[in-house]
Amino acid sequence: MQIINKKIILGVTGSISAYKAAELIRLLRKSNFFVQVVMTQSAKEFISPITLQALSGNPVLENMWEPSEGNGMEHINLSRTADLIVIAPASANFMAKLANGMADDLLSNLCLARNCPLLIAPAMNVEMWNNPATQRNLKLLEKDGVLLSGPDMGEQACGEYGLGRLVELEDLLLDIKKYTSKALLKDKKILISAGGTIEKIDPARAITNLSSGLMGISLAEAAYILGADVTLIKGNCSVNVSKSIKQIEAINHAEMQKVIEKYIQVNDIYISAAAISDYIPKLSGHKLKKDQETLQLELHKSEDILKKIGINKANFIVGFAAESENLVKNAKKKLKSKNLDLIVGNLIDDSMNKRDAKTIIISKNGEVIDLDKKDKNLLAFDILSYINDAYSGDKLGEFIGRL
Repeated sequence: MQIINKKIILGVTGSISAYKAAELIRLLRKSNFFVQVVMTQSAKEFISPITLQALSGNPVLENMWEPSEGNGMEHINLSRTADLIVIAPASANFMAKLANGMADDLLSNLCLARNCPLLIAPAMNVEMWNNPATQRNLKLLEKDGVLLSGPDMGEQACGEYGLGRLVELEDLLLDIKKYTSKALLKDKKILISAGGTIEKIDPARAITNLSSGLMGISLAEAAYILGADVTLIKGNCSVNVSKSIKQIEAINHAEMQKVIEKYIQVNDIYISAAAISDYIPKLSGHKLKKDQETLQLELHKSEDILKKIGINKANFIVGFAAESENLVKNAKKKLKSKNLDLIVGNLIDDSMNKRDAKTIIISKNGEVIDLDKKDKNLLAFDILSYINDAYSGDKLGEFIGRL
């Protein structure tokens, strides 16, 4: 999904984390957002307006009393053209202003006069965050409908450790995309499994597969952006997952099966994008010694989790087929044998451990849809659109036009 004509007002307040606004602007511009920066006077003590102007490509606004074109009411005009106001970092002082309706500078006036959503990303010392006054202000802001991203737990600039760090910028970007997108999957509960599994051979060794988990994670993040209630079952993944996504770790076949069977009952849709072990080695209680030229492993076929839940299903199930040949034939066979509602297929050489992929989608009635090769983060929106159409009983391809 491409971000088109979305305008963000980025408010930067007086926090040591103000320097991170520069990187946030870069990420927003890379995602095709128009960024208008508004700074408080104290924010200028931490980072230069010239830096943020150069990165955003727009003059930085800071003074409410500077002459301007039009009617001179910048605090009104700016908010009327914005899709979202983001305060990052939001200091304890600025949160207190917002909570109590104070408007003594351009940014606070802008927030008070807004008619668009407001998202804050707090950043402050752990004791400032835990202070009863800050927590009281937070409750007031949430009651007023102000959106929250973070803060994170971790080491702070002062050397202390705790809650109060500015949320990771990639996580903040995901929230910004969510709050500037149509919540087309708002009422859907979606369970997604991603990544590979690891099966132990002995206490020191294991067998696994080459799945990075990128496709499943991209689907989880895309569903989150579109407003779905997403739960990700995370296997062995080489890709980071946003903290905004609810996650449950399941490293081997047994853990995957236990978690999937537990959570599938409370979700509308299950997308099985994980590469779960087909065979499990007989576990040795001791480390195998390398005193032989060859080593034979005894592998036992594991229970087919997807087939089991497909046969006994009470909800909508989507499978994945990664094949080295005869993609359509093998994917159709898997679709039928496992009683799936939809299957996504790809050739291993075209997608394994790659940023982009070319895939097909096959519906329950056998209709085959070819999707263009593209980055998996974008491909995820296309796949979700067809899943939603099939789930809702719409003609395949209808949903994608509304993204």
